[in-house]
Amino acid sequence: MIRTYIGLGSNLADPAAQLANAVKALQQLPSSQWVGLSSLYTSDSILPGQPRYTNAVAALDTHLAPLALLDALQAIENAQGRLRAERWGPRTLDLDVLLYGDKVIDEPRLRVPHPEMQARAFVLYPLAELVPEAYALSDGRTLRELLQACPFIGLERLGPPQ
Repeated sequence: MIRTYIGLGSNLADPAAQLANAVKALQQLPSSQWVGLSSLYTSDSILPGQPRYTNAVAALDTHLAPLALLDALQAIENAQGRLRAERWGPRTLDLDVLLYGDKVIDEPRLRVPHPEMQARAFVLYPLAELVPEAYALSDGRTLRELLQACPFIGLERLGPPQ
C-alpha cells in the first residue's frame, strides 16, 4: 500500500457537510484503508468575491494506481454536484492528490506532488498535522521549509471535524 494525502476543499452548499460526506466516501474507497483527517480550516478564496473555503487534508493507504485514484476522487466530486465551469471557481467539493508516497507523477491529468501546494497555506498547515515536518518532497525541500515560506495568513483553524 502507498500512503497518499488528499486535499479537500469546499465553498458551496454547506462546506463542512460537503467535507464530511467526502470523508465517508473516501473511507469506502476500494483497495484503500483510511488513515486520518486533519483539522478543518477556513481560508479566503484565490479569486475575490467568492465565499470562504473550508479545507482539510486526508491520509489514505491505497493499492489504487495514481490515475485510478484520481478517477475515484473525481467520481466523489461529481456525486456531490461538482461543476467544472471556471478554474478556481466556487465548488461543492474539490479533491486533490497532494502526495502519492514519494512518487513524482507528471501526467496530463495528474501532477504529484501537487504543483501549487507549496504556495497554499490551506494545504500545507493541515498537511503538517498528518506528516512530520521533516518530510522531504522530491526536490529535497522539507515540509518545515515550505511552512516557513508560506505564512498562516487568511486561515482560521476550526479544529477537529465534527
